[in-house]
Amino acid sequence: MQQTLGIDIGGSGIKGALVDLEAGDFASERHRIPTPQPATPKKVAQVVAELANHFGSPSRIGCTFPAIVKNGVTLSAANVDKSWIGENAAQLFSEATGAEVAVVNDADAAGVAEMKYGAGKGQNGVVILTTLGTGIGTAVFNKGVLLPNTELGHLRLTKKTAEEYASDRIRDKEDLDWKDWADRLEKYYRLLEFYFSPDLFIVGGGVSKHHAKFLPHLKLETPIIPAELRNRAGIVGAAWFSEL
Repeated sequence: MQQTLGIDIGGSGIKGALVDLEAGDFASERHRIPTPQPATPKKVAQVVAELANHFGSPSRIGCTFPAIVKNGVTLSAANVDKSWIGENAAQLFSEATGAEVAVVNDADAAGVAEMKYGAGKGQNGVVILTTLGTGIGTAVFNKGVLLPNTELGHLRLTKKTAEEYASDRIRDKEDLDWKDWADRLEKYYRLLEFYFSPDLFIVGGGVSKHHAKFLPHLKLETPIIPAELRNRAGIVGAAWFSEL
């Protein structure tokens, strides 16, 4: 059984688990460490090293990161310190852990996990996964191939970006009921339909466990279904990327 360490770096917690890449699921208990504040490169690298040590210091590690990631370099910073912009995160984590480390955008990692093992398995058309949380992350696939770093949560709806208008954080902040939130989400998904003509939407993020409360309110041309791996998706997808 092939096991690889996946680490999911978020604004509030950094989580890791060994992953069975044949089954597409955890092969160990998940271990979580609070994200240091401020979440500077040096401090986050120390937590990544602590997680690697917890899981026996593997030789290969995959890490998600809430940013545009190109060739291991973080080109933006969402919910982490702005000093990450331009940081070679893959090199930083490799030096901290002594392992070969792959770094990938968090939504892309979740999307790959769902396409390989979850709700998108066997889907060959245009598939868009959205992660609804503090912001809105997106992963776009055509015939199973990822278009990386799409960042479609920053599309504009009215005078705000989509994630400023319809993220789960906004639902909570503005105390929206599920129907009112669904009305906002419908505007966002209709915008994605206009631009991409997708064959399927997959909805991930922690709130997807409540999908029965809001997905039935959405009136779209495109089928929309909940993610299957949910909060495991980032770690599983990170581990998958580490083997490329």
